[in-house]
Amino acid sequence: MSGPIVVGLFIAFFGTSLVIAMRISKKSENADSYMTAGGNIGFGISSASMTATWIWAASMYASATSGFTYGISGPIHYGLWGALMILLIYPFGRRIRQVAPRAHTIAEVMFARHGRSSQLLLAGSNILGSIISLTANLIAGGALIDMLSPFSFTQGIVAIAGGILLYTLWSGFRASVLTDFVQVVFMLGAVVIIIPVVFFSAGGPEMFTTGAANLTNEQSNFFSSEAFFNQGAPYIAAVLAYAIGNQTIAQRLFAVREDLIKKTFVTATFGYGSTIIGIGMLGVIALYAGVTPLDDDVNNLIPQMAATYLSPALLCLFFIMIIGSLSSTADADLTALASIVMADVYGQQVGRTKADPAKMVLIGRITMIVAISAALYFAGSDLNILDLLVFVGALWGALVFPVIASFYWDRVTNVAFSVAVVAALALFLPVRFSWIDMSGAVGVTFDVLATVGIGVVFALMAFGFFGLRVAVVVGVVSTLAAAPWSIGLLHDYAVLSGSLVSYSVSTIVCVALTMLNRRRRFDFAEIAHTTGDFDDRGDAALPEAAEPSPADSRGDEPLSAAAVSGKDD
Repeated sequence: MSGPIVVGLFIAFFGTSLVIAMRISKKSENADSYMTAGGNIGFGISSASMTATWIWAASMYASATSGFTYGISGPIHYGLWGALMILLIYPFGRRIRQVAPRAHTIAEVMFARHGRSSQLLLAGSNILGSIISLTANLIAGGALIDMLSPFSFTQGIVAIAGGILLYTLWSGFRASVLTDFVQVVFMLGAVVIIIPVVFFSAGGPEMFTTGAANLTNEQSNFFSSEAFFNQGAPYIAAVLAYAIGNQTIAQRLFAVREDLIKKTFVTATFGYGSTIIGIGMLGVIALYAGVTPLDDDVNNLIPQMAATYLSPALLCLFFIMIIGSLSSTADADLTALASIVMADVYGQQVGRTKADPAKMVLIGRITMIVAISAALYFAGSDLNILDLLVFVGALWGALVFPVIASFYWDRVTNVAFSVAVVAALALFLPVRFSWIDMSGAVGVTFDVLATVGIGVVFALMAFGFFGLRVAVVVGVVSTLAAAPWSIGLLHDYAVLSGSLVSYSVSTIVCVALTMLNRRRRFDFAEIAHTTGDFDDRGDAALPEAAEPSPADSRGDEPLSAAAVSGKDD
């Protein structure tokens, strides 16, 4: 595409986003609305925002990379498990909102539940995760600009970073969710048009016959064990961790109307799965067509396929699709980082009742500027998006069981939480990066831990939907069923083994230390009293937030006018 066309598309896309943000901005911004939009977002906006946030440019690129690497089963493993993990959020999400109806971050809730160290572990992991996510999205956008326009990679990431920052800075989270609605319409529409066009332009159904010679036996096998162990299984573990520990997801959980949580996440499940599996087929088409990624960089695969097979008009549509997908997640990362610094750093430092709302908003905006600057710096490095996603997900894996247990089990202590997470990370790192020799007894020991991790993952999934008894049965049965083939094998797959070890160690240590606590019981009602609004000034709700919920988590009475406007009732 020519330079003027690219600039015009940038102005149209980010200009529209800026207009939306400015229409909802206020001279005196409400701090709580800047973080969670008052906790009363309606179904349409919340489900679109959840879908758009989960469908980021990096996930599109990674799905295509998976298809190109593992064949047709690659996008299925990537998209299906990611979609199921969105579905998994809602049962835990309803419990989280029940005990913390007016919270802003998961770390804030952990401070109320345990104390400073647990809060810092969650906040720190999310700061790291959101910076990496920002970086990955800028890399995806830079590759797109470099491939499809006369502008360079560096010019591309600077322009994208500036555009995202410009509209998000105005109204924070509200700007993020409202622009998500527009962005998800572009993304879904583009996928429906672009994938079939590329498929038939590349050869259509005959391609599967003429291009079969380009595939290995594993790539042509729909039930490929290589695809499962290297892509599917690690992603099941990683995305479960994203679902529970990621502040961008938690922020939408705290923002959506409580009675719409299930409906929102079920809708997002189907939207994400269909889109990501569809876009991943670009990688499969490239594999059958014998395409070699430009500069041997799989990050170039999607824009390369678009440039090869799309007409100029569809290329513009594709461009907007990718820019929209990366913007929807990048602005979510910026607002997540702003909320963490506002609520978990400044808010906890001065106290909720003494916080200055105007200063909080200023701190949030400064955080966004610093974060985007850091992401620009790291985007200049040569990073593989798929590795980044799995790595961050595995880090959050150490937090999954301690976080979930803390919302249900009144005996979990701050020591149990903190020691479990640190111990899991201490064993995850050497396994993930092969720092130790896995031969002999050492490999078997880690295989046993990883096998226990399999049981933990399936037990947590079952617990969310069916409760403790079913979860225990599922965990024990899946561990015993996996043991005969997993022990002696899993240590050969560093990514999968590291993630599973992280799950098992955090669970074992957390349970063991919690069982030693026979006296102190936590009253979950304390969380609702400890967490709450920082700003007592009224603020207008988002368009779909005006209709009050039939009842909130504090009783069976309808929400008061003060609750709808963002105040405590």
